[in-house]
Amino acid sequence: MYRVIGLLTLAFAWGTLFFPLESLQATRLSDRVGETLRKRIAISPEPLKIVCRAELLCGSAVLPRFYKHRAFQPAWITEHGPQPQATILINAIHEANREGLRPQDYHLAAIEALLEQTRHSVVTGRSVEPDKLVDLDLLLTDAFLLYGSHLLTGHVDPETIQAEWFIKRREADLVELLESALQENRIAVALEDVRPQSPGYARLKQVLLDYQDIMKRGGWPRVPSGPIIQKGFSGVNVAALRSRLIASLDLDESAEGDHYVFDEVLERAVQRFQKRHGLKADGIVGPATLAVLNVPVEDRVRQIKVNMERWRWLPRDFGGRYILVNIADFECEVIEEDQIAMTMRAVVGTRYRRTPVFTGRMTYMKFNPYWNIPPGIAREDILPFIREDPQYLVKEKIRIFQGWDANAPELDPESIDWSQITEKNFTFKLRQDPGPSNSLGRAKFMFPNKFDVYLHDTPGRWLFNETKRSFSSGCIRIEKPIELAEYLLGGDVEWNRDKILAAINSSKTQIVWIPKPIAIHILYWTAWVDGDGTIHFRDDIYERDSPVDEALNVRPPRP
Repeated sequence: MYRVIGLLTLAFAWGTLFFPLESLQATRLSDRVGETLRKRIAISPEPLKIVCRAELLCGSAVLPRFYKHRAFQPAWITEHGPQPQATILINAIHEANREGLRPQDYHLAAIEALLEQTRHSVVTGRSVEPDKLVDLDLLLTDAFLLYGSHLLTGHVDPETIQAEWFIKRREADLVELLESALQENRIAVALEDVRPQSPGYARLKQVLLDYQDIMKRGGWPRVPSGPIIQKGFSGVNVAALRSRLIASLDLDESAEGDHYVFDEVLERAVQRFQKRHGLKADGIVGPATLAVLNVPVEDRVRQIKVNMERWRWLPRDFGGRYILVNIADFECEVIEEDQIAMTMRAVVGTRYRRTPVFTGRMTYMKFNPYWNIPPGIAREDILPFIREDPQYLVKEKIRIFQGWDANAPELDPESIDWSQITEKNFTFKLRQDPGPSNSLGRAKFMFPNKFDVYLHDTPGRWLFNETKRSFSSGCIRIEKPIELAEYLLGGDVEWNRDKILAAINSSKTQIVWIPKPIAIHILYWTAWVDGDGTIHFRDDIYERDSPVDEALNVRPPRP
């Protein structure tokens, strides 16, 4: 608060006192600053690196274009002091922590030191050196460009941390945006416009503030280890559990009941906690639930920041109608106009065969598909079964071909000496026929992509009963393939549920085009807030959070 008042006082001081008379000679101050700006940029080394107040300006590549377009006139400094927009920018940077970013990454200390020096010069009647004003102008410009770019596309480039994130990020010309914002006195609006506009981002932003408040109050208490606790139990561990759930707002502090007794109210609070953490919601505090209860609030704050960063990597608009798969939640949803039209459980890739993050466009589906078994799966997974049981291929209705050419001849499995076949010399193509045991089940949903990933049915229905469902080789198995097919073909009068089932029961492979192709977004969120304002957390099954968190906390480069 005092800092903001000081900045406003500085603005008034400059507007009334400003510089001694010698600074208001024939050569205007802005011209003197502009000439110094021109020289500063001209002497910068190649590749262009502009250093200011011992700080490397991250926008060095675009600063010359910005100032050249302005004929090297300062952007933030006038004859009467700094523009009010400078104060607005500084105040916005002070609130960067609300976005899960760090204010100190945007030259804040150097900018405020320069402002303080300039204020002192004004108050004492000394002239202000143009070099210092150039420093201030450059730092303010770079701060806007850097902060704006972080809000627009993220602080971290996912490619540099191998985040397996293959989604085209948003784009904007921040130089043009800054010029327009300065002309129209709308710096705050410009920064608001570049941050993600999705309600999901806004909800995470609010919860970040809530969890930061919990952290400031000392976090939540630990629940002591010991035997499982459930309804009917009593003791100090129950009291600790109650306090823990009150701290995270899973239990109303005003709820009636004995603080030391595990009653129905506490059981419902435990179930709520378990549900929003992806645990089995049985109301029993066993080892798994206890471990999650004792995750420190600081870790949850970091998790929220990481997922806010992921939002900044996403396009502005998902579309009015789309399919959303959250890998870490093992769930698939169909969204229409921000409302969930359908939801189903999903099975995603294992830790060693991860499902990638990308977007696509679903255009057709196949009923009773063949499964062309990927070479890696054939060598690593199928070959050991064949070597152990020569009848494995016959039992699983898997055909073997000499190679992957379209005209490659089919081979008799018994004609091959499997004892001589290894992963290195395995060159065959394996194809599983349609049928009850086909690994793709009765339907697969296609959105052509370089990863050869798609949604599909599965004969392994029991896996959907598992809480954590990372069992596939990268593709996504879905719980409700018939319902999804019915939804996608809803605009085609030739198809209804009965006809879909008849097509499947025919055992004939059939391609069906979707009347209205639909976008699909395969994402990785370990923290999100639902439409009711409830924060959900999930395990980082692919260990993708830590690299993002570490990159978010890397200090800006030094010159």
